[in-house]
Formats: sequence, C-alpha cells, structure tokens
Amino acid sequence: MPELVDLRAVEHAYRTKAGPVPALGPLDLRVAAGEFVVVVGPSGSGKSTLLRVLAGFERPSTGDITLLGHPPVPGRDVGVVFQQPRLFPWRTVAGNIGAALRWADVPKPNRPARTAELLSSVGLGDLGTRRIWEISGGQQQRVAIARALAAQPRLLLMDEPFAALDALTRERLQEDVRSLAEGDRAVVFVTHSVDEAVFLGTRIIVLTDRPGRIALDLPIDLPRHAVPADELRGSPQYAALRGEVAAAVRATVS
Repeated sequence: MPELVDLRAVEHAYRTKAGPVPALGPLDLRVAAGEFVVVVGPSGSGKSTLLRVLAGFERPSTGDITLLGHPPVPGRDVGVVFQQPRLFPWRTVAGNIGAALRWADVPKPNRPARTAELLSSVGLGDLGTRRIWEISGGQQQRVAIARALAAQPRLLLMDEPFAALDALTRERLQEDVRSLAEGDRAVVFVTHSVDEAVFLGTRIIVLTDRPGRIALDLPIDLPRHAVPADELRGSPQYAALRGEVAAAVRATVS
C-alpha cells in the first residue's frame, strides 16, 4: 500500500521555565494506507504528543514529518477524534455534521445527502434531528467520528476516544471502527488498553517512558472480517499477542 506518513528523526520537547522537557523521540515511523496503527505506552510516553504532531497542531522540535508528501496542515487530509466528543450542544446531530462539511468546503446542495451518508455509516441514520444532550455518550462519540470523516481524510487520528465509555459501549464501538482504515485511509489510534490495541490494530507501536521512543513495532495478523468479535478475543493467537504487548509495555517502566 502507498505510504501516507513519514516521520524521520522526529523529536519534540515542551518549553518550561525550568528548561525544555523532552516528550518524544527521536522517532522514525512510516504509516501506509490501509494500516490501523495503535500506539500504546505508559502515561507521559508522548502518545498524545505524537498525534498532535501528526495532525499539524504542533511542529516537532527537530526532524521531519510529511503527510502525502507535505507537512501536515490541520483540517487538510487529517481528521481527529478526541477523548471527549467536543460537539456543538446548540446544534442538532445533523447540524454538527453539516458544520464540518461547510468547513471542508463541500458545496451546500451536496451537504444533506453527505450528512445522511455519514450518519448512516456510524449507525445514527435516524437521529439527525436530535439535540446533543438527547443522545448517549456512545452516540455522541459516533457523531464525533462522523464529523472527523466529513472531509474524507486520508489519515484519521483517534486519541483514546472510548476511554470515558462503559465497557459494553466501548466494545461495540471498537467493532465499528476496525474497518475505518480500509482502502486509501490510515488510522493512528492512541490507547492505554492492551486489549483494545490488539483487537483494533493491524500494527501496534509501544512507546517507552518519556521521551517516547519505539520499544516495539509489532504487526498484528488477526482476521479483520468473518470472525465474531467474542471468538476473536477468545482465541489463543489473540491471547499470545496480548501477552507480548503487555510485556513490552511493562518493560518500558521497569
């Protein structure tokens, strides 16, 4: 698959009164279309910093990063889903999607059909007229995902989007988002959960303690289709991968 993201010798440090605090790197990473890359590591390992650099919200202190051959620019080719949905409470569900389509310069006559398509893709086709406070937390996160897909981004960044949800809702949404990296799109997903990483990823990156470096880059060869989620989670292969990733995470803080 074609390469979308290329990070070379990327490092990032935050400036404080006491001096710079290294957060990430040096780090080399390439992500191809069709990959679902899950990033795990201890708190403070630079996972969210990596997403901000990938999104173009921050420039790395040193090193080079390109997305589709150019430096990442917020809102262009990149969609972001945060830990909290960050929706507009004064708008309807459809209104939140419509706003994203307007920012993406989708022609106004095309927005209603595209809104319906996006809401249907996340299982909310009949909730377009609801206000945000009238839907559940899981449904709000589905709206956030649909909004992030409005501009048809080639790279989708997800920063622990299910962390605040109950276990059952979290598992259902995990099953829904596994297919988001198919075709010419890639996903980079941050989580603290080893289970979530193994279930979602086609590849897992384990970062060391601060500053985050790659301790493990593991391809995940688990079925993506035709195998029920419970059967997959109960398989010996899944258990072995979970153990390998968990051991790598523990080693970063030992």
